[in-house]
Amino acid sequence: MPAKKIDPHVFVIMGGTGDLMRGKLLPALARLQEAGYLNRSSILGVARTPGMDDAAYRAWAWNALVEDGMTSESLRRWCETSFYFEPLGHGEVKDYRGVAQRIEQIEKETGSPGNRAFYLALPPAAFPPTITELGKLGLNKSPNGAGKGWTRLVIEKPFGRDLQSAQELNALVHQYFDESQTYRIDHYLGKETVQNLLAFRFGNALFEPLWNRDRIDNVQITVAEDNGIEKRAGYYETAGALRDIVQNHLTQLFTLTAMEAPASFDADAIRSEKVKVLRSVMPIEPQDVLYGQYTAGTVNGTKVPGYRGEPGVAQESHIETFVALKFEIANWRWQGVPFYLRTGKRLPRRVTQIAVAFKLPPVSLFRSFDTCQVHSNILIITLQPDEGFDLSFEVKSPGTPFQLETHNMHFRYSTPMPLAYQTLLLDILAGDQTLFVHAEEVEASWRLYSPLLHEYRPLAHPYPAGTWGPNAVNARMGQDGRSWLLPVLSQKDFRSEENAAVQHPALS
Repeated sequence: MPAKKIDPHVFVIMGGTGDLMRGKLLPALARLQEAGYLNRSSILGVARTPGMDDAAYRAWAWNALVEDGMTSESLRRWCETSFYFEPLGHGEVKDYRGVAQRIEQIEKETGSPGNRAFYLALPPAAFPPTITELGKLGLNKSPNGAGKGWTRLVIEKPFGRDLQSAQELNALVHQYFDESQTYRIDHYLGKETVQNLLAFRFGNALFEPLWNRDRIDNVQITVAEDNGIEKRAGYYETAGALRDIVQNHLTQLFTLTAMEAPASFDADAIRSEKVKVLRSVMPIEPQDVLYGQYTAGTVNGTKVPGYRGEPGVAQESHIETFVALKFEIANWRWQGVPFYLRTGKRLPRRVTQIAVAFKLPPVSLFRSFDTCQVHSNILIITLQPDEGFDLSFEVKSPGTPFQLETHNMHFRYSTPMPLAYQTLLLDILAGDQTLFVHAEEVEASWRLYSPLLHEYRPLAHPYPAGTWGPNAVNARMGQDGRSWLLPVLSQKDFRSEENAAVQHPALS
């Protein structure tokens, strides 16, 4: 990680004993502590967990780290000296006053200068009342006055359920917190390969001149999950794949792939270019969106129930677990280049990839050889698992007759990747908003998807668990003269027949 200056602070986690804290935030904080970033920080967990106090919270945190295999003596001392707990009771005004008083007490004991970060590790319904109470108590400002400390608010996804709710939430946030204080977190942006996408595009003269409508035929972005809804029926029945993945994760990958070169590598410049992309997307046509819902099937050798067979799911539910979209961008760089996005649950494997299919050579020199077929050069950017890059190219097979075969250059990181939350938490504490979502970006994204939520909502096509979605998805791609690339994890994947037909329709 780059060297970043972290001021002494109190890191307040609203929902400090929840699953997000246990599974994501705590391991990331521990790694930052081991790297020497949190030596002057205090962690205050705030929750309604009965019977919890400082001692119990410290034991809870240490036991959780031990279960994760993080057993160093320095981490044990860190839990014993840096963790505090404040009960929230019923979330009444007096309870929030208790939080404010506890923060002041910790700052007095530790000599912290009044720098505070409030992380809302809470259900979305709890965002508005929590933000309101923090603001009313003056916890939205440094206790030392303007310019003498910082206060930051961190909000997890989903940020709103549609355009109206996102606008209302933004208005509430801005009533108490400036945009410069607000960090809307999408953990996909913390992945090393997502950040490396910018370096790959703008740091290599080999690729940036090709990154346009003259050389690229289409772009495919896949966020595939092999798991089901993981006992989250209460959430998923009101969200679906469009709200859960498309509006945030997929959209972030799309904007980073399509954006223009920013004027500088800072938060304002990068986020401005992402917003421009969203504003340039043509309205989504009904025929360019398809929903699916998984039925019973086999995933990774295990039989699994269909979505309607999951605990807590309505027997007649029409909630989508799969979405495929086609975007057209009305700007100079991308006019006429389709972007295909898809995500789904209970697919054959867990993988997130961006596939850039280049156009075929305008003249084929090999038509006289009946056995010689030219395939598109494909650039694969893998975000998870096994992060890295692959680039396919055509070579002549040894011997005769004259034949071409596809090979690929294969890059994978040799060192372990930092946790996504590790990167994002460090940026929060350093005051770097580059990898966080701006208010305008949130609203531009919801504005794009509003017709799918309110004006027309496609019916969900069934697809067996363990497949790559409904048959109608491939049929829709076939209408464009293209086919979906299967996710590429090895050189052998590039050579598969299924991945051999990504061609420009005029040349196929």
